[in-house]
Amino acid sequence: MSSVIEEPQATRANNSMTGSAVPDHPSKTKREQLRRGLLYALPDWVMIVILFFVPIVLLVIMACSRWTLMGGNRGFDFPGNFTKVFSNPLFGQSILFTLEYTVIVTIFLLALGLGMALLVQESSKWNNVLRTCFLLPSATGLASASLLFYALYSPQVGPVTKILSSLGLMDAGGSVLATGQSALWATIIVVVWRFSGYYMLLMMIGLQSIPGDLYEAARMDGAGTWRIFRSVTLPLMKPTIVMCLVYCVTGSILAFDQFFILTKGGPNNSTMTVVELIYNFAFDSKKDLGMAAALSLLVLVALVIINSIQMRGMRDNTK
Repeated sequence: MSSVIEEPQATRANNSMTGSAVPDHPSKTKREQLRRGLLYALPDWVMIVILFFVPIVLLVIMACSRWTLMGGNRGFDFPGNFTKVFSNPLFGQSILFTLEYTVIVTIFLLALGLGMALLVQESSKWNNVLRTCFLLPSATGLASASLLFYALYSPQVGPVTKILSSLGLMDAGGSVLATGQSALWATIIVVVWRFSGYYMLLMMIGLQSIPGDLYEAARMDGAGTWRIFRSVTLPLMKPTIVMCLVYCVTGSILAFDQFFILTKGGPNNSTMTVVELIYNFAFDSKKDLGMAAALSLLVLVALVIINSIQMRGMRDNTK
């Protein structure tokens, strides 16, 4: 009995002589690390709640209420705002125009971005100059670029009208923004000029991440330039292309600045985008924040669905 009792005492004495400390309980250490991590993340969570969750909750409340610009909240009215949005004649027209604009801009920006990235991907003196030239418009704000092209398109002071008139493409004294189709393409030129360098940069990052050994192996197998592009470059660029697609589609659906400055939705509401219609509901014709919130909620749901489909495509391409 005495030997059994004295053994733990001898062990404790041995531990005290060697100076080894008894380690803390693992669960206590994990709780301390979790508490410290939550404290570090607390400022981010506060900003997310204030800038994301609170506005969404307020948006849902406004969409389900009779909420005018000057009168404020006048009570619950759940289907009313959505019914008025769907029955508005500009609703379907703005959706079709926004989709048309999105498709055209996406094709141009992705094609030009990839083409310019392929042109300047090799580092050299002249390629560095071209990169700088392509990226310079990206340093200009979209509103500033729209104002610049508004002056260029002006029949009074801009050179575009005079050049087109001299070529016989339009009547003298006319305006590029006078018809719906010409205003659409004039706005597309502004957006492509402003953003093509940005998408070139994203594409160039994707190109530089492709190992050079793959190109050397393809050349050794006798593959030509087009075959290398189709069989090596494009498959490995799919994640980057899908990421650019997400950016481009989202930005095009939310287009507002360029159309508001250049056309203000005209002529005859032919260039009215969905976001312009939201502005119209809230501050212009209706002054109804409830209708604007209802349409904003519909746009938010559509963007979540579209981006989810695109992100699923990105995951499938990276497997």
